[in-house]
Amino acid sequence: MNFGGSVRVNPTGVAIMCGIVILIIFFNSGGRGSASSKTAQTVNLKQLLSVAIAAAEAGGREVVAVRAEADLGESSKGETLEGANDPKTNGDMRSHVQMYYGIRKAFPDINIISEEHDEKEVDMSKIPDASIHNAEVEEKVTTDQELPVDEVAVWIDPLDATQEYTENLKEYVTTMVCIAVKGKPTIGIIHKPFDKITAWGWAGEDVLSKVLLDDVANNKANVHTDLSTARIIVSRSHSGTVNETAQNLLGPGITVTPAGGAGYKAWEVIKGTQDAYIHTTLIKKWDICPGAAILSALNGKLTTLDGEEIDYGNGDEEKNKGGLLATMYNHDKFLEKFKVLKPTH
Repeated sequence: MNFGGSVRVNPTGVAIMCGIVILIIFFNSGGRGSASSKTAQTVNLKQLLSVAIAAAEAGGREVVAVRAEADLGESSKGETLEGANDPKTNGDMRSHVQMYYGIRKAFPDINIISEEHDEKEVDMSKIPDASIHNAEVEEKVTTDQELPVDEVAVWIDPLDATQEYTENLKEYVTTMVCIAVKGKPTIGIIHKPFDKITAWGWAGEDVLSKVLLDDVANNKANVHTDLSTARIIVSRSHSGTVNETAQNLLGPGITVTPAGGAGYKAWEVIKGTQDAYIHTTLIKKWDICPGAAILSALNGKLTTLDGEEIDYGNGDEEKNKGGLLATMYNHDKFLEKFKVLKPTH
């Protein structure tokens, strides 16, 4: 044996070993590179809008499919504050899976708040990849904003107007997505699955889908500037109380229309068939954020009954207890008239 012999170092072998060590460190760190990596730390709002539209429409297809079945799989979450049944169906859950995981698959780091929650493990391989390129979005949106992912929250309502859905009142049913930035409702998507139409708007950019532009074109001709003849849309569950109160405040010449679904009611205000949407009881933010974003894109407003802006940044605070008023015009005048209303929660 020769214990005193020299050891020869192969430069090529050393280089290979160093390369392997670097690769191990890289992959163990998640392969992200620096903290400014766009993939993990930022979100492209234009792409997110496209994915959100695809998600709302995918959820809508599930809603329609379940409605065609003999059994909706209806159960109850309990009662609302008005004492009405708060139902849940297979349509809610199947739409939730498509919407929540469709967005999650495209943007795994984003904060998503849904009305529904998973009842069993979801097979992600069965969730279609949503396109990040929607033709109408590509045509209308010229900016390409990248924002820190922690500034963005996505609110989804997989099936708005579930009670009406169980009663086969399809016109009130929508699937909705709202993208909030720093707590402000920025992008709203409302999809009517039984009509197969989708409305979306982007506040700040003031970009609107063709469906909305067509509706808005007819809006101004329908405005009632005289509040004594105002048309007010309210929830079906407590229309009587608001009707009586509104007539006392505005006069007998007003018209109060009961309707289902917060998304439907906001859209009616946008279309100009209603002058104000009023709600006096507790309501969840996924119900109202999409309409708030679209109204904002049109210079309309959705606030509490005290005129306060609603914050949509914190998913742990899903309840709005301040009531709401949504208008395209005369918002301050309506607030002044209805300041005596006290939200119940």
